[in-house]
Amino acid sequence: MKFPSDFIWGTATSAYQTEGGNSNCEWWQWELNKKRGQKYPLEPSGIACDSYNKYDEDFDLCKQLNNNGVRISIEWARIEPQPGKFDQKELDHYKRVLSSAKQRGLKTFVTLHHFTNPLWFFKKGGWINPKAPWYFARYAKVCAKELGPLIDTFFTINEPQVYALMCYTIGKWPPNKIDPIKSLICQINFIRTHKKAYKAIKSVDNYTVGIVKNIVWYEAYGEKPRFLDTLVAKFMFYLNCDFFLKPIKKQLDVIGLNYYFTNQIKGLKAIHPAGMVSNLNWWINPEGLKEVLIHLKKYKMPIYITENGLADSEDRLRKVFIKSMLVACLSAIQQGTPLKGYFYWSLIDNFEWHEGYWPKFGLVAIDRKTLERKPRKSFYYYAEVCNNNEVIK
Repeated sequence: MKFPSDFIWGTATSAYQTEGGNSNCEWWQWELNKKRGQKYPLEPSGIACDSYNKYDEDFDLCKQLNNNGVRISIEWARIEPQPGKFDQKELDHYKRVLSSAKQRGLKTFVTLHHFTNPLWFFKKGGWINPKAPWYFARYAKVCAKELGPLIDTFFTINEPQVYALMCYTIGKWPPNKIDPIKSLICQINFIRTHKKAYKAIKSVDNYTVGIVKNIVWYEAYGEKPRFLDTLVAKFMFYLNCDFFLKPIKKQLDVIGLNYYFTNQIKGLKAIHPAGMVSNLNWWINPEGLKEVLIHLKKYKMPIYITENGLADSEDRLRKVFIKSMLVACLSAIQQGTPLKGYFYWSLIDNFEWHEGYWPKFGLVAIDRKTLERKPRKSFYYYAEVCNNNEVIK
């Protein structure tokens, strides 16, 4: 079965993970000031993939993939290096980036915040500062004014709950705190921020605005699961889905879904069952993607899969992964889910945050010495899928 004729096929990347050299943000400083004995980050981002300069080359790869859309992000720390002072040179740079995508017939899906923050914002308390929504909305409005005509869909924030988890619950990312109260404050602030940024962007023009939400599917373990495990699974799914989306549903034109894995609940704990897993030990479960998509149907708005990918250094499972996930997508569409596009994560191998460069998500390998782009076999499979607008055997 073919996908809808207007379906968007693309890949996704983020600025910090690919551009290189963003020294104005807290991540760069965290990498720079790694203490002896400190495990993370495993390595610094450095030049990354040099996509700040090689964006034409990257978009050429998108065209080779027969893509008609691309998801990228822009760096707040570059655009507003000091509070209230916007760098026109950087805005002009992103105009060139977006124009390059447009010239290749790619619809642009642009994320305004993908985990990293300006250093000045971070020093003011970051996302637990009550003024954070105001600061971000100011930046979002400038982006809408300067870049809006080149952007098909705005996404305000990427994976807000993942950010809160990693920064304030687990403490692996800066500011490296383990404080559940701050984690909750951070999430509530993100809800306020999205609403305010949505209004700010809409005040410029009636642009399409959404959010990118990572959603894990939770299910109870076994054919006859325990009642309490079922209850916990439902609650965990609620916390990482509707808890965040319901308060902002009136400020959403589209939903961006990032789906990577499913967790099963056994003995009231999350487990990864035996089966096909990625290099990061994430359980590959297409059925979970279908369940999430069908659940999101109730929001009655267009849905894009903004990230779905696999860490697979040998490119052994990626083709099977893509095929199985797309079969799940078709099943959800047949059941009435308004799924409008799919963006594989990622176009190129990139800096995977605290893990550094060892996880390989890319359809295209990056030679870390020369930064040469080398398409993997799965690249050609995905290109065929996109060209035919259907799952290829």
